[in-house]
Amino acid sequence: MDLLTTWTGSSAAALRQAFRYTQIEFARHLGVAPRTIANWDTTPTLVPGTNQQRILDTALRMAPGEVQARFRLLNSTAGISAPSFVPAPRDQELDDMNRRELLRLFSMAGVAIAAPPWDDELDVQRVLHAGRTGRVDHAGVDQFEVLNSHLWRVFVLAPSKAKIYPLVQDHLAVLVRTLQHPNGPEFRQRLCALTADLFQLAGEIFFDGDQYTDAAHCYTLAATAGKEADAFDLWACAMTRHAYIGVYERRFDKAEPMLDLALRLARRGDSSLCTRHWIAAVQAETWAGLGNLNACQQALDQAELVRDLKGPVHNGGWLRFDGDRLAEERGTCYVTLRRPDLAERVLTEALAQELSERRRGGVLIDLAALGLQRGNRDQVVSYGDRAVELARQTGSKFIARRLRGLQDQMKPILGDQRVGVLNANISSLITSAA
Repeated sequence: MDLLTTWTGSSAAALRQAFRYTQIEFARHLGVAPRTIANWDTTPTLVPGTNQQRILDTALRMAPGEVQARFRLLNSTAGISAPSFVPAPRDQELDDMNRRELLRLFSMAGVAIAAPPWDDELDVQRVLHAGRTGRVDHAGVDQFEVLNSHLWRVFVLAPSKAKIYPLVQDHLAVLVRTLQHPNGPEFRQRLCALTADLFQLAGEIFFDGDQYTDAAHCYTLAATAGKEADAFDLWACAMTRHAYIGVYERRFDKAEPMLDLALRLARRGDSSLCTRHWIAAVQAETWAGLGNLNACQQALDQAELVRDLKGPVHNGGWLRFDGDRLAEERGTCYVTLRRPDLAERVLTEALAQELSERRRGGVLIDLAALGLQRGNRDQVVSYGDRAVELARQTGSKFIARRLRGLQDQMKPILGDQRVGVLNANISSLITSAA
């Protein structure tokens, strides 16, 4: 099948641009003509197909060479060798090895962030004059920033987030190693900000893989590095991500005070950014979990104010909130609050929008849960079946986890044959995913 008919349009162009490949390079690695890539870049529609995963996998296999090339650009300024690529974990032994490496980076980063390797400016000058490796200049740090941004874009595009973890780990190792060397206060502040940024990305990868303890460690170090960088928005976002683990685990009483602290930090940050509004959206979920409708609605209204901001309100990396998900998030809150009268219209409108497969799966499951609350078994089965099919097609762990939560809620009506079949299909899906 012609790849042009299986994956065309802006998503293909976004993938190529995220990896910063020319049309010719992308064509060569994918085995298609350069004119095909040019057509992808200009075709406005996305045509899903069975080869979509193959194309992305091919691009991800190209990624190590891209990282190697970027680090080679740094050699002349930073004295840093390109890291070796480690394949994505495929068994328990590699999982354990990667986790040990992560813990090693935790230990080293904690010291490097908290204890600068110089006593005074004279010591800095002496060490730099001696030509110690690890020194970076503006161009070197700029390249670090480019690579951070590159990795976030790959993370957003990749259906399997774990695939990019080896790249993130390699770059984290370089940042931590660079922090151990004296580079002066200005560069150290920028390096701390980049470290905070990348630890948040590592945390997102672990969170997506249900490794919440490792994710929490990453967010803790990200918060510490953000503090050292004097970057209040970055610090607040790390706190918010950490708090969201509590929201996801329905430990709302633990999340609420963390979000309050994150909001205090955000108020000291850049008022043109959406940080405060994103925190409000997460607070709304927390208040919904705590059963406080008024506080939930007030938080949602605060989050909606993101639409009043002008200019670029996020950076597409550690800060990505723009309010486009607020309809479905509002619906989720109302389902949690067991207010089907408020949730039905919001979720139906959200489902009519252009949504990613992951987001569509979440809305379908919320609508199925709404059927449970109303005693409408037809609605439960209809939306539940659609969510199961979507999970099978995409292999999304997120949709599978949400379906597992729906399964728990269905226990009182498992005597219904149709609900029993849906329950069995969810069990089969979860087993396959595991």
